[in-house]
Amino acid sequence: MPKSRIEAFTDAVIAIIMTLLVLELHEPTSPNWSAFINMEHKFIIYLISFVSLAIYWNNHHHLFQLVRKVDGWVLWANNFLILMMTLFPYVTAWVGDYPFDWPPQALYGAVILGTNFAYYLLVQALVRANGKDSKIGQLFGHYPKLYISVGGAAVALLLGKLITPIAVLIVNVLILLMWFIPEKVVEKNL
Repeated sequence: MPKSRIEAFTDAVIAIIMTLLVLELHEPTSPNWSAFINMEHKFIIYLISFVSLAIYWNNHHHLFQLVRKVDGWVLWANNFLILMMTLFPYVTAWVGDYPFDWPPQALYGAVILGTNFAYYLLVQALVRANGKDSKIGQLFGHYPKLYISVGGAAVALLLGKLITPIAVLIVNVLILLMWFIPEKVVEKNL
């Protein structure tokens, strides 16, 4: 299978997920600024989720610039990544309604942890399919940001349970900052 099919499919699904995300953002209950300001937590979590999806898409795009071969493992790993991302609209809506409560934050954090783990599995499947000596194998065979992301998301859940539920969101936003700019080394190797 050419890599273009998996890229096109992933692009389409992420675009749909982003559209569903905004549909969960309902208008204020009255036509004044105070009604809008009272929705600030819903708007903030929407922006965090949108930026998260955009970062996953950007890095997925950069990752696939190095790919020459895909196999069944890559397809399933990519589908697992898509599965985890499709949960963003649901958990975003729940956290938007209850931003300081543990169950919504725990589920939001679990979705981020699952998405980070799925991305890790996708990278591993791509390295296996393309070989350790390939460009992707050389650059991403042992990639610390992947481990930090998965471990950091797990730590976020722990801190959210032990300290305050909002810690889940805070720690995961800090992890996002690390991924905000895709790897320049990919661009240099093209």
